[in-house]
Amino acid sequence: MTGPRVDEVAHASTSRILVVDDESAICSLIRDVLVHSGYQVDTAKDGAAAWEALRRKQYDLLITDNQMPKITGLELVRYLRSASLAIPVILISGYLPKQAKALTASLRITATLTKPFGVLELLKTVKKALGVDKHLTKRARHGCEPKRQRLT
Repeated sequence: MTGPRVDEVAHASTSRILVVDDESAICSLIRDVLVHSGYQVDTAKDGAAAWEALRRKQYDLLITDNQMPKITGLELVRYLRSASLAIPVILISGYLPKQAKALTASLRITATLTKPFGVLELLKTVKKALGVDKHLTKRARHGCEPKRQRLT
């Protein structure tokens, strides 16, 4: 397996991500994958801890589970939006009820991932949420596209 492209690493190293999940194994796995891919990652064990972190630091992306004690992922996103924080959000959940799916548009949730999800799906969703794909597409139009590496 080859590593990320140079332009992806440069973008990743400047992107700070907050990962929120009450299941410590999932939180650690997501953190490890993102750190290995060059992102700066903080974690929180629940929505309340995440809200405190979001009030103290600036993040480029929030990845949050929905079903958590104290404050759910959707409630956390409501707090963000009511505080006028326009941070992109990836909502992850084992099950997302129809009512919650309807809220994702009104809360400007960037993407949703249903558990279980794969590492490549996670990384693709993160890159898209951070706008890496748009940046790379623009570069390709200007003839600056780096050589693509295949994952084997």
